[in-house]
Amino acid sequence: MLLAMAAFSLEDMFIKSAVEVVPLGYAILAFGLGGALVFLGLMQLKGEATVPADVRSKAMLVRVICEIIGRSCFALAIILMPLSSASAILQATPLVVVLGAAVYMNEKISVSHWLAILAGFIGVLMIVRPGPGDFNPASLFAVASTLGFAGRDLATRAASPKLSNYQLGFYGFLVLIASGACLSLTEDKAFAIDTSSALQIAAAILFGVIAYNALTIAMRSGSVSVVAPFRYSRVIFALILGIVIFDEQPDLMTLSGTCVIVSSGIYILYSRRLKRVIADRS
Repeated sequence: MLLAMAAFSLEDMFIKSAVEVVPLGYAILAFGLGGALVFLGLMQLKGEATVPADVRSKAMLVRVICEIIGRSCFALAIILMPLSSASAILQATPLVVVLGAAVYMNEKISVSHWLAILAGFIGVLMIVRPGPGDFNPASLFAVASTLGFAGRDLATRAASPKLSNYQLGFYGFLVLIASGACLSLTEDKAFAIDTSSALQIAAAILFGVIAYNALTIAMRSGSVSVVAPFRYSRVIFALILGIVIFDEQPDLMTLSGTCVIVSSGIYILYSRRLKRVIADRS
């Protein structure tokens, strides 16, 4: 999970840098194509089916839709607002996952957990700051990406275990080709890709593949209550990259909101783990 979060942050950095020259739609299209080809090659090496029967399930359809929403909206967020702020809002994803598990998977959640979820959303509002003053409309893309990624994570757990990590990665990147192509149709901007932008997109593909595979392994093979808290390391990586690479200066409210979100999520995950340990001992 630590590897996934570090790689995702580097992927975001390279995408944000590349779209200074390349329109976002073309960048997403190239990113999706490159990632899909890498996972396709890995599938071929393993002798795995390109179109397995289990890919035509309801869970995979939901996963595809949520992947498009999450990836596209977060890409828009990081180019329209500071990387550190967008990543901070994204830290609410585990809270939304817990909420989704309660609503759609009938998992029981205690009153203290509901209060922690509420506190997490208050943390998001501290960063988004809706109102006429400091509100940045682009932050709504970050909020939408949080919902998309949470839906993707829930659908990943519901997907057939017969689908390999490489197959999930292949279809995760494949849908970005279509969404990038559709977005590029709305962009009327002439551009000439240079060596620097090409290398940045290539680097984003490399780190995106590493991140996607590492995240899938963590979510499918490890205890969720143990690995999920390490998701919050992403905001640390994003803060460092935002300050060092993009000269961002997060204000006190953004940092405070981030602390509230992270604390709420860690409380939920730790208390659920503690309850499981007590149940096992009894």
